[in-house]
Amino acid sequence: MSEKTQNTAEWTAVVRPRTGWFDIDLAELWRYRDLIGMFVKRNFTVLYKQTILGPAWIILNPLLTTVIFNVVFGGLAGLSTDGTPAFLFYMAGNTVWTFFANCVNNTANTFVANSSVFGKVYFPRLTTPISQVLTALINFLVQCAMFACFWVYFALTGAQVHLSLWVLALPVVMLQVMLLGLGVGIIVSSLTTKYRDLAIAVGFGVQLWMYASPVVYPVSMLNDSPRLQALLQFNPMTAPIEVFRAATLGGGTVTAWGVGYSLVFTAAALVLGVVLFSRIEKTFMDTV
Repeated sequence: MSEKTQNTAEWTAVVRPRTGWFDIDLAELWRYRDLIGMFVKRNFTVLYKQTILGPAWIILNPLLTTVIFNVVFGGLAGLSTDGTPAFLFYMAGNTVWTFFANCVNNTANTFVANSSVFGKVYFPRLTTPISQVLTALINFLVQCAMFACFWVYFALTGAQVHLSLWVLALPVVMLQVMLLGLGVGIIVSSLTTKYRDLAIAVGFGVQLWMYASPVVYPVSMLNDSPRLQALLQFNPMTAPIEVFRAATLGGGTVTAWGVGYSLVFTAAALVLGVVLFSRIEKTFMDTV
């Protein structure tokens, strides 16, 4: 065996340049799963470091938001909740939306926030946005447990809430929300390497997106305006929120077209995001 062949055989990993538009090595990502776990742990440490309440904010944040929604939109504005308890109605919508918003907001700054690490050592760059959506997933599961506690309380007090067969689709819907947030987040992250204004605008944009989604109002409220209701179905977050409410509260307006469109939009956003990410990661160190 030649010396060159012998040296090559000793490498545990070989880093080669990537030239494809959709060049993702899933096997490599799996090999770096421990690094993803470390990034998730780091995310929690950084987020709650030097805070008095620490991880309790995972519960307090959506709880306080739900109370505000209940007072403003349920009490003062008097918006309909399709006959379900207003508190559960707003908590259901807010739980799903917070999951999506965290995926987008935390992923949108991937390149800029990790530029110092990216320039020193090699690892699959997709591990960082993936760790962010997994962090958001853990927060979401904790908030779902809180929602379940309130659901049981209202059910025991005689409120008109019940589970439906849509509950079987919840794992798929939540995976879709996570992938949609990942896709949109890495699209924004790829563009922020050249246009830093997007990093500032993304928070405002996500907030506006929330009010264009049925978080604080039901889709049925727009029954008198078919055009607005049809336009609302073009929002890819409409179907996941309505499916979650249909599954847990027995209400909601779920259409096959809305679900299908949301799934197609999610796939397109994810593919576009990965393509942009693959292209930008080759040259981003020259621009950040």
